Parts: sequence; C-alpha cells; structure tokens
Amino acid sequence: MGERHDGRIGVVAALVRSAFLVNAVYAESGRERGLTPQQGQLLCVLMAQPYGMGELGAMLGLAKSSLTGLVDRTERNGLVRREPDPRDQRAVRVALTARGSALAEEFYVETCRRVEELSAGLSAAERDTLAALLGRVVQDNEVPVVFVEPDGASRPG
Repeated sequence: MGERHDGRIGVVAALVRSAFLVNAVYAESGRERGLTPQQGQLLCVLMAQPYGMGELGAMLGLAKSSLTGLVDRTERNGLVRREPDPRDQRAVRVALTARGSALAEEFYVETCRRVEELSAGLSAAERDTLAALLGRVVQDNEVPVVFVEPDGASRPG
C-alpha cells in the first residue's frame, strides 16, 4: 500500500514515511544521549530562547499535562529550568541549563548530520527542489519554527 504500480510512492505515503524516517533519527540520536525524542525536540526548541509553557505546548503540539510531564522529567535530569516570566509574574518560562545547552548542541549537530545523510543520494538541484517543496508544505500549514537551519539562520516556516 502506498506504492504505485510503477514503483513510485504517492505524496501521502512519501510524507508519512519521511516523518517516520526523521522521527527514527531523533530517536536514535536521543537514545545515544539518554534523551527521549520528545526531550530532544524540547532541547532543540529551547536552543533559540526560553519559552513559556503555553508557547511550548503550541510549538510541540502537546497538551498541558503532557508538556508539564516532559518539562518535569527534563528538569529532573538537569537539562532545563523553570524561571519567572518577566512579563507575567504568575507564569514561568522554560530555559536550558548549562548542561542542557551543551547536550542540546551535541544532539542538534548529530541529528542535523544524520538528517542531511538521508538525502545523500540526491543531486544538489534535487535537494534544493525537495527543500523548496517541503518548505511550501510547512509554510502553508503554518508549522512553528521548531528547528533552525544548521547554519544557524532560521528560514521562515
């Protein structure tokens, strides 16, 4: 199912299977560092800046209780800390600790390397086309910036 008679994969199967592939990279990179894929995602998001719990929930697509559990576990591991939100004394923001920042950088670099390898069989032009098409899908669906470009510059979407 998902493959056509000519051996090509349709867009739905290609997108779903690609998501599984990238999730497997997150899982493997994380497992080697004692992180769950969700903790790896949290650390990557927090590399940009501290965020409030509401912002994190929206970015990661997690319910409040799930996010609280994720932050609690990651905080117990010494990777993040809760700090007062300077704009709202009732709220907290989640920030990386020094240990969390170092681990986030290590996880990020290795994950980028492995994701980059996924498209190693494509030419430079094919890679540019793939990036442009996936970028449009991401922008059209207003996906938050949860992962920055490896060169440090975040592309819109």
